[in-house]
Amino acid sequence: MSGRRGERVTGRHAGAGSSARKQLAGFLTRFDPRVAAVGKAALAKMRRRVPGATELVYDNYNALVIGFGPTERASEAVLSIALFPRWVNLFFLQGARLADPLGLLQGEGTRVRRVLVRDAAVLDAPGVKALIAQAVAASPIPFDGQRRRRMVIKSVSAKQRRRRPKASAS
Repeated sequence: MSGRRGERVTGRHAGAGSSARKQLAGFLTRFDPRVAAVGKAALAKMRRRVPGATELVYDNYNALVIGFGPTERASEAVLSIALFPRWVNLFFLQGARLADPLGLLQGEGTRVRRVLVRDAAVLDAPGVKALIAQAVAASPIPFDGQRRRRMVIKSVSAKQRRRRPKASAS
């Protein structure tokens, strides 16, 4: 099935008459408009930075996650954008291996590191662009920049945390 701008949409969760692109748009509407706007802008920038990537969408219990990999296998993804109720993160799934001379990466785990995306302009910072390029270049399976972008809805959790923060008491 083809989507707009050459995107191939697949996935076992795309129902009859719907597409992965439309499902993702629906997932995004459940977030606070500011978080959704940052997430959408971050996705647009990532699509330009990682041409030919397969986007793996997980509407999980804690967050909406869009992974970027060279194939449909989750284990081969190298980057992901994750929307939480109050913020957006860019995750580097093998971030512990990346050279980070500017100290931009946060996290203490054995593999994953993150950059807080308060505004999508964070992804335009030279240091962040270099980390993204480094992560893509380090992928054991090369990304085919000439291939059409694809999106796959990998999972949708039946039970999920609130996507918008609770209103604070005044």
